[in-house]
Amino acid sequence: MKIVLITGANRSIGLETVKQLSKKGLFVYLGTRDLAKGEEVVKKLHEKGFQNIQAIQIDVTNAESALEAKNIIKKEKGKLDILINNAGILGDIPQDPSTTSVKNIQKVFDTNFFGVITVTQTFLELLKKSDSPRISNITSGLGSLTLHSDPTWKYYAIKAVSYVSSKTALNAFTVTLAHELKELPFKVNSIDPGYTATDFNHHSGPGSVESAARFIIKHTLLDENGPTGKFFSNDIEDESEESPW
Repeated sequence: MKIVLITGANRSIGLETVKQLSKKGLFVYLGTRDLAKGEEVVKKLHEKGFQNIQAIQIDVTNAESALEAKNIIKKEKGKLDILINNAGILGDIPQDPSTTSVKNIQKVFDTNFFGVITVTQTFLELLKKSDSPRISNITSGLGSLTLHSDPTWKYYAIKAVSYVSSKTALNAFTVTLAHELKELPFKVNSIDPGYTATDFNHHSGPGSVESAARFIIKHTLLDENGPTGKFFSNDIEDESEESPW
């Protein structure tokens, strides 16, 4: 049975991804900053018939928290097959580049960028024990500098500096990590689930969490011939579903 860890998984897209992976027969650690809340979510899932789900406390901005989570999974399972770096924040709005404080930008980067690096580096030891390790960094189409330079792009006007910059940086981490691990059986990709209606955006997105989770899973459960170092987006109307960087 494959072992999965999803950060920020107690609600919205993360929670739906937990549910769909559980239905596929994988064992899923539901990562949550508040363990009590996470355990309550898991209890409700079990009551609805979902199996092989366990809450685990992890604050991606806290290296000690990540290490404690890693030690728990190491003791209980001995390995990790899939890491989905889903935890993310939007930051204070508005985010005009001329006035947004460095403090605001740093806060967003702490979760969306440095948090991903912390968790990934912490869990590499367990991922390397897997026959087919997968790392999916959940990004946003707003992280594409190419699209941000195209005035015809439908989201061209959204230039929230804290969030946009953090996702662009995250995409750069994906590229460099995939290159470092290219001789190993890793698949490391950035995945944009699309503009989805969630608490994150006051349910303003047109997409559903079900569609978003399916997209994440599609580009995470790759076979040995699958791509690595790519940027996939649920908002790209192209057969490849690849977004420009």
